[in-house]
Amino acid sequence: MVKGANVGLAALSEDTGAVVLSLSWCSTDGDGDADVSVLLLDANGKVRGDADFLFYNNPVAADGSVQLLGKTPTANGSEDRISLDLATMAPEVERVVLAASRYGGARFGDLDDLRMTLADRTGETVLGFSIDDATVESAFLFGELYRRAGEWKFRAVGQGYETGLAGLATDFGIDVDDAPEEEPDEPTAAEETHGAATGTAKTAGVGGVGGNTAETAGTPGADASEATPPAPSPAPEPAPGPTGTPARPTTTTTVPAQRPAPAAEATSPGPGPAEAAAPAVRRPRTAKKKVTIPRAAKKSLAENDTWRQARLFPAPALKTDRERETRATSVLLSVMAQVPEFGRRLTAAFGAPAGRTETFAEVSLPHGDTPRRPDGVIRVERAGKLWTALVETKTNGNPLKPDQVQAYMDIAARRGYEAVITLSNDVALDGRPLVDVKIDRRRKHKVALWHLSWAEVAHQAQMLIRHEGVGNAAHAWLLQELLHYLQHDNSGCHGFQNMGPAWVPVRRGIDEETLCAGDPRAVEVVESWERLVRQVCLRLGGELGQKVLPVQRAKRGTDPDTRRAALAESFCQDGRLSAELRVDGSRGVLGIVADLRTGKLRTSVEMPAPDQGYPLSWAKRLIRQLAEAPADTHIETLVDGPAAGPRGTLERLRPEPADILPKDGAAISGFRLSLFKGMGSTRGNAESGFIRSVDDAVDRFYAGVIAHLDSGRPGRRPQTG
Repeated sequence: MVKGANVGLAALSEDTGAVVLSLSWCSTDGDGDADVSVLLLDANGKVRGDADFLFYNNPVAADGSVQLLGKTPTANGSEDRISLDLATMAPEVERVVLAASRYGGARFGDLDDLRMTLADRTGETVLGFSIDDATVESAFLFGELYRRAGEWKFRAVGQGYETGLAGLATDFGIDVDDAPEEEPDEPTAAEETHGAATGTAKTAGVGGVGGNTAETAGTPGADASEATPPAPSPAPEPAPGPTGTPARPTTTTTVPAQRPAPAAEATSPGPGPAEAAAPAVRRPRTAKKKVTIPRAAKKSLAENDTWRQARLFPAPALKTDRERETRATSVLLSVMAQVPEFGRRLTAAFGAPAGRTETFAEVSLPHGDTPRRPDGVIRVERAGKLWTALVETKTNGNPLKPDQVQAYMDIAARRGYEAVITLSNDVALDGRPLVDVKIDRRRKHKVALWHLSWAEVAHQAQMLIRHEGVGNAAHAWLLQELLHYLQHDNSGCHGFQNMGPAWVPVRRGIDEETLCAGDPRAVEVVESWERLVRQVCLRLGGELGQKVLPVQRAKRGTDPDTRRAALAESFCQDGRLSAELRVDGSRGVLGIVADLRTGKLRTSVEMPAPDQGYPLSWAKRLIRQLAEAPADTHIETLVDGPAAGPRGTLERLRPEPADILPKDGAAISGFRLSLFKGMGSTRGNAESGFIRSVDDAVDRFYAGVIAHLDSGRPGRRPQTG
């Protein structure tokens, strides 16, 4: 679509009652991110209340019609997905605005491939809209869905705001609280100062904001008569109350100035000084109070350590793979049905509507001469309509069988079901389906094939009970029991645990220097490494309560298979596997390098030099920040030019921070902090030993080094200006 064009969803697909919108972007340096938000507007072009502003701290609408599904990595960047159940959208909602904002002075002009796509209930992309004129804007309206004559339509907006989230939100009737959070005192002049966001609205000419005109040329199904409606008149200023205090405004949504801290502090900041002066106008919080389970367990009442706590889902008695699959499927599906927040979190990503959910195990369905028994069935009922998915489960590293999945796809198509969901320890990759199935294009009914990893299931459970919260204590307890079951050694649901059959011969070939460029086994190892990195992101993100995504530095439009082939060539030459992780709210990018020639893992982060102050002050401040870091932390000074800067361990530099400064006065561009760890023994199960060593190295580096760099600073939140 082109900017300003509009199209009816019914003209694109028969399955647009529930849709998934994706907002994506990338940057060649991997240092680009943004946060999505959704605004539900009434006929006046304003939000009805606080709950109509959906963002990271309020990700799910009360009626389930909107859910922010979070970020997923793509070949060149990241993608934020939003699930919309249009069939159940409140009748008062006339428009659904889809936006994104950047923070910390970042602008959308720094990102590449700004794009929005819309997929129907089956997962098929039916429209796309690219933005190529972004410059200094820190907030962007990508598009909007709106009602016209009882039909939902989409308009490609592509309009930005220099004033960020505050300017965008203010234009839609949201009173923004943009007071900056208090920053810790710093000992040197090198520390940056953080000003308050302006919060001034910029008229952007978007939709109901400034009379944007529809450009329908070249857009199929576009209605040329539907120009964007004119901007509504501003609401009249509220009359003073009896005591001279202004009456309560129509909507007063608190938009925090920075992203939430990792733990239970993910609520909007309290009233600022202006509100203290006028206590009658109290701003409601955007995040609802929900139940989370504290990390520290209560003191046990057991007499000794031999007493084992009773568990709702016992795992020790499981002996065969079939028993593990049956138990795991039943446990997961039962919890999905009983904990709406958790069930909706998983099914929304597959295009299911928000509604009453029932789950079934071991259902017999006819298929030729031999009935088939999928491991499970999920049914969601909304407004008299049913959404159904068949579930095929594998545990303990067992692979999915293409013939089984193909049979379930055929059964689903014949019976009018919407999806088939595969669930295993494997992790899906971009552009590489785990199971190849044939789809009969002659059939009118479409069936979507989705894959879910056990690591993703555990991640979602941990995010809810540790960080975001659920509706009540019983639901939190059920999720905790599910998580305990998944993490039990005998459950078989531990996520990606095997580097594949090519790992040992490739590692041997590197040791013996016999691995040649072009060896197809190297590509298999690169793919396994990518799966491992994605699982590390899920696990670390669940622990921290933050978004953790792999950074993929590739040219725009690079095919995933082409990118992996290039990485395999490099791997054959230097014997190193590398990855970068971006942890939301942390400084720098966490780098991982597995050097198979030396048998060592290196975890590192690079910190740019401050803009102000003196090099000696920088060095002293860095050493102070690392007071609790491991003594073997390696520090390297990065300097301009070909020469390498000074380096040394933290143990040696603590008494003399000046030793890290270049003696020739070379300009310092930053510092690299690293920890080294052995990759584990090659004896026994080398695959799992390597995976455990990567997990341990990432955990130790984040807890021992990166966490101290962020000490005293909350996680970043999207700036309102």
